[in-house]
Amino acid sequence: MDFDTVAEELYARRPEDFVAARASAVASARTSGDRDLARRIGALRKPSLAAWVSNLLVRSNPGEVEPLLRLGEGLRRAHQDLDGEQLRELSRRQHALVRALSAQARQLAREAGHPVGESVLREVENTLHAVLADPEAARTWAAGRLDKPLSASVGFPAAAEGARPQRPPARPAPAPAPSRPDGKAAERQRRQLAQAREAAEAAERERRVLREEADAADRAAQEAEERLDRLQRRVGELTEELERARNEHQQARFAERTAREQARTAGRRLREADRRAATAAARLERLTSPDA
Repeated sequence: MDFDTVAEELYARRPEDFVAARASAVASARTSGDRDLARRIGALRKPSLAAWVSNLLVRSNPGEVEPLLRLGEGLRRAHQDLDGEQLRELSRRQHALVRALSAQARQLAREAGHPVGESVLREVENTLHAVLADPEAARTWAAGRLDKPLSASVGFPAAAEGARPQRPPARPAPAPAPSRPDGKAAERQRRQLAQAREAAEAAERERRVLREEADAADRAAQEAEERLDRLQRRVGELTEELERARNEHQQARFAERTAREQARTAGRRLREADRRAATAAARLERLTSPDA
């Protein structure tokens, strides 16, 4: 048993089977006496659903991994010198590729008996964008052992900022001067603008509140999952200890029964020896008696 083989097997499993399989692998490593391996296996984290789907995409289509990584490298290099038109074409191709792979991932998950929804697919798409934009993310994804989705801004923002346009953009035509509204129209326009600003600010506040609530819920879910993982590991350890205790108890009971049988046998032999000794003593006494 080695760590890479165990990790490959664990991350190839469905998420709901991961914890039990990890506990079994930890127990096997401990039984073989390799506590360091048991510790490393126990530290492997259960993948989220989006991470599992991303790993499934890598494992089910190994032939597409290397071409995708090369495409990401080419995109990052080319992004430095492209003009606006080429950048738009590159962005279109990038989004088309991500959508195609996302659809393929959804189909693979469905065939594996684990259909996924839109929120999971968005996380898978974010992972693919990160793979195309970041070489470190690409290497992590290609290993097929993600425990959480990767994230990156869509496109190549850092490269785009440093891109050198090959031709200057055309100057926009000057806009015609707006006609001067009358007093009532201007007042109405100001009220509408103020209302629109208030509505936009209220919507933004609500969005921030909902985002904070969603982030808090995600953190709570992650903490609950991590706690469950810890408890599952503890259950595995206690199950292993219980099995050892049962084996020791069974051995002790067998030893106790054996000792009792030996004691009974020894008791019978002692009583027989006592009878023989008594018989011999009586015979000796008769033979040595003056009246004999």
